[in-house]
Parts: sequence; structure tokens; C-alpha cells
Amino acid sequence: MNNLSNFEIPSDVLDEIQNNIQNIIEGFDIPEANKMDVIKKINFMYSQTKQMSVTDPLTKLFNRRHFETEFEREYKRAKRYNNDLSLAVIDIDFFKRINDTYGHSCGDYVLKECAYLMTQNFRQTDTVYRYGGEEFAVILTETAKDSACIPLERLRKRFENYNFKFNGESFKVTLSIGVSSNTAFDTYVEMFDDADKALYCAKNNGRNMVKQAIEKV
Repeated sequence: MNNLSNFEIPSDVLDEIQNNIQNIIEGFDIPEANKMDVIKKINFMYSQTKQMSVTDPLTKLFNRRHFETEFEREYKRAKRYNNDLSLAVIDIDFFKRINDTYGHSCGDYVLKECAYLMTQNFRQTDTVYRYGGEEFAVILTETAKDSACIPLERLRKRFENYNFKFNGESFKVTLSIGVSSNTAFDTYVEMFDDADKALYCAKNNGRNMVKQAIEKV
């Protein structure tokens, strides 16, 4: 059975529903003070539902849907104003082994802890997303490739040295990271694929490393 936290409604649909409900309430034959009270409650519920539609329920990061919307917007903005833009795709190494060894509750703990460590590592202008499973994405606005690799390498080292602890067990977690800092592609999808290829290069070359995508000219 689906629960509300896993039920996603497109943002534009939510906006249309909210506007229609507010118009309906305005037409009710009730005191104006009561109308405002009802509208405030509906607006609050709308804000909660809209936030849930773009948030991963486990890690509280923005979800894949919101990532795709925001990355497209940032990519177009970077192209229009000739700004730098970097994208990192991050994978937790051997995550299945963690689940198999310590259980899925431990896997959930690792995902939440990873989300916390990632959000602490980047600037407020950068945004971390849970892309799906054990994969994360980070949009680094107005950031060139050389500059992007600095916080990404810092993040990799922090994980390498961090002690994860669950039910008395202590263990290590490492990350493989692919980064693209190139807006020469025709679409934002191509730029994402470029970062994804760099990630798989990192995984295929031993994991626990940051790999840069090959520049397109």
C-alpha cells in the first residue's frame, strides 16, 4: 500500500489545485473571518504536501524529480549567462554489502548519515539530492571544474576517515564520485550523462576516488 510520503504530485498540478480551492472558498456563503481561517489552513496543508512531493522521506534531501527540474534550470541559466556550472554524481561503494552484512536498517542509517555529511560539506549555494538508491547528485553553481574538485575530494577524504557506528558495530564507507563541469553539451541530459560516465570510470578503477569527465570541445 502506498503511503502519503511516497506519493508524488507534480508541482504545477499542486499549484493549480491550491488556486482552485482558494477560489472555491472565496465563493462560500460564510463570514469573511471564517473564509480566511479555512484558506490559511488549506495553504498550510498545501505547503506541506508540496514539500513532501520534492523531498526524499528517508534522508530529507530533495528527490530525483526536484533534481531534474533544478538541474535543467541551472544548466539553462549557465548557458544563457556563460556561467560556470559543475555537477557531481556520487555512489556509496559496495552498499549492497552493507545491507547484506548489517541489515537494511543499517543501510538506512548509512544513507541518512551520508546525507548529513554531504550537506555539511558544501556551500549553501550548492544543493545535494538523493538521486535514487545509494546514488546522490550535487549541483555546484558558478563553479568551474578545478574548484568543484576541491570540496568533492574533501568529501571523499572525510568519508574515508569517518567511523560509521550501528548497533555497536563500527565500519567504513567510501564514495566514488564523477564530476562534469562543462556546459558545451546541447542539453543538460548530456551533461548528466557525462558526469555519470566519470562516476563509472571511478568505480571501474578501484572506487573511493573522484574522476573528472573528459572535456567536450
